[in-house]
Order: sequence, then C-alpha cells, then structure tokens
Amino acid sequence: MTLRIGNASGFYGDRFDAMREMLTGGELDVLTGDYLAELTMLILGRDRLKDPGAGYARTFLRQLEECLGLAHERGVRIVANAGGLSPSGLADRIRELADQLGLPVRVAHVEGDDLTPLHPGSLAAHAYLGGFAIAACLREGADVVVTGRVTDAALVTGPAAAHFGWGPTDYDRLAGAVVAGHVLECGTQATGGNYAFFQQGDVRRPGFPLAELHEDGTAVITKHPGTGGFVDVGTVTAQLLYETQGARYAGPDVTARLDTVRLTQDGPDRVRISGVRGEAPPPTLKVGLNRLGGFRNEVAFVLTGLDIEAKAALVRDQMEPALAKAAEVRWDLVRTDRPDAGTEEAASALLRLVVRDANQEIVGRALSGAAIELALASYPGFHVLAPPGKGSPYGVFEDVYVPHGAVGHVAVLHDGRRLPVAPAQESAVLDDPPAPPLPEPLPEGPTRRAPLGLIAGARSGDKGGNANIGVWARTDEAWRWLAHTLTVDRLRELLPEMAELPVTRHDLPHLRALNFVVEGILGEGVAAQHRFDPQAKALGEWLRSRHLDIPEALL
Repeated sequence: MTLRIGNASGFYGDRFDAMREMLTGGELDVLTGDYLAELTMLILGRDRLKDPGAGYARTFLRQLEECLGLAHERGVRIVANAGGLSPSGLADRIRELADQLGLPVRVAHVEGDDLTPLHPGSLAAHAYLGGFAIAACLREGADVVVTGRVTDAALVTGPAAAHFGWGPTDYDRLAGAVVAGHVLECGTQATGGNYAFFQQGDVRRPGFPLAELHEDGTAVITKHPGTGGFVDVGTVTAQLLYETQGARYAGPDVTARLDTVRLTQDGPDRVRISGVRGEAPPPTLKVGLNRLGGFRNEVAFVLTGLDIEAKAALVRDQMEPALAKAAEVRWDLVRTDRPDAGTEEAASALLRLVVRDANQEIVGRALSGAAIELALASYPGFHVLAPPGKGSPYGVFEDVYVPHGAVGHVAVLHDGRRLPVAPAQESAVLDDPPAPPLPEPLPEGPTRRAPLGLIAGARSGDKGGNANIGVWARTDEAWRWLAHTLTVDRLRELLPEMAELPVTRHDLPHLRALNFVVEGILGEGVAAQHRFDPQAKALGEWLRSRHLDIPEALL
C-alpha cells in the first residue's frame, strides 16, 4: 500500500503554477505546500499589524481559486501550513471559496502553535507542532487541512500517520516520513534546483518532487513524468543536508537519526530512502520568536580605478560624524576591481555601509543627508549604487523552548469539533551520538591544487543566527579523502569569516557527508540582514570554490 505525497511550494512566493502542475501531472493522494519560514513569520506579523484579518499566505488562497475543484475531482487532499498566524481565518476563507464554487469540500485546521500572548514584545511567537493534529483532521474526513507553524516535515508525517495508522511511538516509521518530508519541503531543491552539479541535467524549470511512502516508513523520492530537472542520490543528499545540524534531527513527534539514512538509486529519477531509525522526541518544543529589532539603512559607495583603499578611508572619515550616535555601524570593502580593466564596472570596488539603531531618524535622514552631501566633496569618481532611503524596520529571530504540555495542540474539524492532541508520551534528552568511525585514509600520492567543488558538493542554509554547510563526496574514494581533510581547522582556513566563530563538525558516513554548524555567523537571524548573504545560501558554493591540494587520482 503506497501513499503518494507531492509538494507544490517550498516558500511563500514559490512558483504559482506548481499546484496545477502537480495535480495534472500524475497520480497523487496528498498535495502539500510549505509556505512558512522564519522570515515569513515576521512578514506575516507585520501584515497583521496593518490588517488584523491578515496573517496567512494569500497566494495559497489564489491557487485554490484555480485548483480546488481540480483537487476535489481527482480525490487529492491538500495539506499546507499556509495558515501562518491565522489558520482559522484561512480555513474560513477556503470554506467561503468552496461555497462560491459549489464544491462539497471539508476544511479543517490546526491550532495551538500561537504563544504570542506569553511573550510580550514579540511580534509573533509560535511553537513548532508535529503532525498528529493533521492526521486527526484527515482521519475525520477533511479534504483540506491548513495549519500555522508546524514543522515542515509534519506536512508529510501527518498524512502518513493517518493513512497507515501509525501511533505516537512508531518511531522508525515516523522518522522515515520525517526524512521524506525534509526532502520534499523545499520543493525543487530535491529535483535539481540550487544543486551544486546542476549542469548534469536540464534544470531550467525543474518539476516539483513527490514521495511514494510505504507502511514500513521507507520511501521513494521521484517526480511526475516529463517534468524538468532530475532526481538522483546527489540531489536528495543535498536536500537532506540542508538546514540540519547533528546526526539527530529532532522534531515534536520523533527524533530521526540522519546517520542511519541509506539512499539508493531505484531507477531514473527515483531514489529510495531506507534504514531510517527514530527515537523519542526531545522533552521540549521549539518556539520561534520574531520581534522588531529597530531600523536599518545602507548605502554602497562605488570606488573606481586607482587608490581604492585611500578612497575608502576618505569616505569613512567624512561619514564618521554622522554615524557617531548609531548603535551599530558596519563597513565592508568588497574588492571586485581588477587592474587595467576593460570596463568601468570591472575597475570598480564597492564600499558597503550598514547602520542600525532603534531610532529611525539616526539611520534615515541623518545618514542619507550625510552621504548625499559628499556628492561633490569626496573621492574622485564619487557615486553610489542607489541613494539611501529613510531606513526600514528589521526583525530579530530567536528560539526558546517549552514543555510539550505547555501547548494546546488541537485539530479543529470541518464540523466545528475540536480534538485535542496529547503531548508526546515519551521523550529523550537530545545528545550527540558517539562519533562514527572514519574510513581508511587514501594512500599517499601526487596532488594537484584545485577547487574542492570538483569532487564534492555542498549546500548551506540558515537556522536563526547560525548557518550549516553540508558537504558530500561523490565517490567512496573521495569520501576517504574528504573525511580526513576537511577538519574544522581546515574549514576556518578556507572560509576566514569563520575564524573566530564556534564551528562543530558532524560526520554522516552513510551519506559520505560532513555537516558543519557555524554559530553566530548570521547575527540575529535572516531578518536582521547581518551579512550580505543573510540566509547563508551561498556559503557552500564559496567553500566549493576554494582550492586545496587534492589527490590526482580523484580529479
């Protein structure tokens, strides 16, 4: 008995046509959509400040205007976290839509994640719930289930638990569904999107992924026939490493052991996931807190030609009086210039100034006035990429933890009944497992200076103020070299921005992978825009571009 679960959204703003494409492209039992991220919750919180009736993903409702009838006709159930801060409000809108379309669709929603009243000063405070309220809604006949902040994988574990009758202690089966859900959650990142070796296939318009789940918790990741992109062990490995930390991948329903995952190619565009082991979840639930941190502004000065360092020093000296009252000032000189360049752009460097403060006036008019006044009074060739504005609010993300019992997890059915979901029956403190043995190192031999990316893939992402970089080898021989070469100290040498930051390495031999967690590199989270790559999306590609002495036998 197979349950086919597809994905039609990896973030709020993903491809609008994906829902229709997934419903018409092949067989499905359940279609999921992930619309929430740390930054999205802040965006929805600001929306709700302007309009108390807002707070959910409006694009999802517009997608249903086109596709709700199609899903009903094909018997596909829809599960999405598009409810954001207002799952009940979105459920009401969907019921109104179904009435307008004359469709007998049963709509349910999940409540209990909103803990904002318990955290004064936060714009949105939401616990990450599991999948058992979703399962309850589906078992009671819901055609559409919308949630607020659940874990991304809960969109898969809920339907799987409902379909196969799993209970809260079926840890291995639930862990298998969590791993499948983690692969699906970011949509086309599992089918060649954002993939290190993207040139292996046609990824101009990758299709969205789906999982064929089985009762024992195993799954096959694939996509609809004829859609773009490709699915292989590499694309699935890349997504498995995305935004993870150690070997224990914790959630509210189960802790999945990523160090037990086995991936095998099961045919063209088919990757089998097996061997996943699960453990009791940790005793607490993660709560994401979003608050407004103040105001920020930035300006990029263009420095062209000779004396780049001296020009940068002049601007900094001239701007210093206007910045004296700012709480935070950051200067970055990006040397994109080349000597004797054939174009003006290639001869130019960027001096980026970022200012933050609780007072909008300090980062707004004071900054913009000082910068513009230099137009005729600074370095030769003075200009900026764009004039600074009045300053914009920025957000801060942090996570705290509460006991399972502190959250009122409830399935609200289409007929108004409310079914409470019991907290986890068991829990286990989350510790790192013992480090697995490393493979035998490669024998000594000739080496050549070359980019790491010739033999290894990488994918990176954000978790609050931290970032992870997952690196995997493409062959067993490359893994033998990578496991002994890419130490924490070597990573810091290759990526000097991490020299003073705490870095932890986690080994995943079954995936031929290393996962590095870099603490604090993103400051107060993506919404604070601490660095120019605020979500750490390209850290992995920076690492792959760095040169090492690589054995010639691997090249």
